[in-house]
Amino acid sequence: MRLGVLDVGSNTVHLLVMDAHPGARPLPAHSHKAELRLAELLDGHGAIGPDGVDRLIAVVMEALEAAEDKGVEDVLPFATSAVREASNADEVLARVAEETGVRLQVLSGADEARLTFLAARRWFGWSAGKLLVLDIGGGSLEIAYGMDEEPDAAVSLPLGAGRLTGAWLPGDPPDPADVRALRRHVRAEIARSVGDFSRHGAPDHVVATSKTFKQLARITGAARSAEGLYVERRLTRRALEEWVPKLAAMPTRERAELPGVSEGRAGQLTAGALVAEAAMDLFGVEQLEICPWALREGVILRRLDHLPT
Repeated sequence: MRLGVLDVGSNTVHLLVMDAHPGARPLPAHSHKAELRLAELLDGHGAIGPDGVDRLIAVVMEALEAAEDKGVEDVLPFATSAVREASNADEVLARVAEETGVRLQVLSGADEARLTFLAARRWFGWSAGKLLVLDIGGGSLEIAYGMDEEPDAAVSLPLGAGRLTGAWLPGDPPDPADVRALRRHVRAEIARSVGDFSRHGAPDHVVATSKTFKQLARITGAARSAEGLYVERRLTRRALEEWVPKLAAMPTRERAELPGVSEGRAGQLTAGALVAEAAMDLFGVEQLEICPWALREGVILRRLDHLPT
């Protein structure tokens, strides 16, 4: 069957169309995305304003049209931290449902971490042993660890690249004092969770998902996306530590010229790099591997698991 996953995230609204059936590897068939940056549309009270809701409804309608054009049988719609944490989330969800017919399932941070972990486990298989999975989104950082398909430990922290950029790094390039303050904040937040994971022992394999990690791997020498999903891509802490001060000193326009960095994400890359560096350092990770599958694939895999065979 042809399934669509509609992901209303902090940065984008992304429809991923995949051909899938139980017991088989889902195959991507089409991708439709729109930059929305919901996390940046919150007002002083933490609400998504009328213009933001109008834009959300418009892009959801566009995604539904794309799904229809591609012959999608069923759409699995969900929203993550930007909608989850909006003070008017219930009103936003009700209006989206009324005007589009789409009832967005709001995933908790723990749900995000677990589903992303499932995707990584299925991608790397049982031979990968104990997995530590890191994912930096626009609104949150997810960390999960375990031996099975359900992680033994999972946490979601408010350390997304978009959220931190808006709250901590107003300059372009950011003021060095702001960068230092953000670095302290990020490390203190992550350090509170390290003990919950270290009690389970060292991981056998550390992987990362998300656009932020993919871009950081690319600028430190990993293969281009055009070379395919199955090319191994790694990010080392040493290379990242060399790049963090360079990224912090660059204006957004210069970051956007780096290999693999999109114009829309360039402004968030310094904050994302600080989070990635802190996570690798505090968890004692010297290098990690980039996983092509993440939350959207995890949602589809979980749905397939519950279909009759």
